[in-house]
Amino acid sequence: MNENRYDVVVVGGGPAGLSAAVALTRSRRTVLVADSGDPRNAPAAHVHNYLGREGTPPGDLLATGRAEVAGYGGEIVTGTVTSAQRLDDAREDGARFRIVLADGEPALTGGVLTRGVLARRLLVTTGLADELPDVPGVADRWGRDVLHCPYCHGWEVRDQVIAVLASGPGVVHQALLFRQLSEHVTVLLNTAPELGGDVREQLDARGIAVVEGEVATLEVTGDRLSGVRLRSGQVVPCQAVVVQPRFTARAGVLSSLGLEPTDMEMGGQVVGSYVPAGPAGDTAVPGVWVAGNVADLKAQVISSAAAGLNAAAAINADLVEEDARVAVAARRALV
Repeated sequence: MNENRYDVVVVGGGPAGLSAAVALTRSRRTVLVADSGDPRNAPAAHVHNYLGREGTPPGDLLATGRAEVAGYGGEIVTGTVTSAQRLDDAREDGARFRIVLADGEPALTGGVLTRGVLARRLLVTTGLADELPDVPGVADRWGRDVLHCPYCHGWEVRDQVIAVLASGPGVVHQALLFRQLSEHVTVLLNTAPELGGDVREQLDARGIAVVEGEVATLEVTGDRLSGVRLRSGQVVPCQAVVVQPRFTARAGVLSSLGLEPTDMEMGGQVVGSYVPAGPAGDTAVPGVWVAGNVADLKAQVISSAAAGLNAAAAINADLVEEDARVAVAARRALV
């Protein structure tokens, strides 16, 4: 297999990965970005809270980022990284990892189009997957009028009638956050237990109604959400539904290196998983960094981009030190 060698392979071409790739290529590092083409925020119409990019469609932001990476000499391929293998640190070419891509530049292996590339360092920015409540209609409306984050979509539903579906331990917190944006907020308990007295008092004081009963489906009229139907037949009118997905780190390539996700708990319940890392994204495997939602479930677009930059700076510093060590050893060998 003809394997190209890079200083850094970035797995994941979202804001974190592209931000890192720009910084690394500007430091004259050879960089390959491998992206599966399945961004988490694809259903969303716009990016928010990104200074200077407020309201930009997600696809436009990514296209701009790809052009910037390419402008500095970075390479971008569409493909899924199926595995990564740690190599002997003593290799003369300095490569520490072999990364296998499916659907990239082809080399026929076992009937599957794959290719392998070598990297001195590996940065994984594969993000997370939103596992939505199993309620008919939720997945179809996700990112439109089924929401989870008041900072991502709250302004767009201000003053509307909002139903908060109890689908995780943060339902009360979500309800109070969205109450800041609208006076018309209702909590749907669904299958959750009754709320405690102190919590119920908070909701009552803020004018947030609580409706008991299991949810059956979402009601849509003319391609617009119009309500939530309970199994009792009652329809609770609303224009937006707030849910709490389970946030699961996309960590398959990291698992192949022995890095497994860790559960994150809230209120005694598991709400997702993430890959533990240091402040700059360094993991327990030397030479492997992570950035963005794969390591931080709460990161938004702008903070993921910032995390990518931080990781890139740490990676470049690590490579600089290695380059100096190699140069010193080569010089001493000549003496």
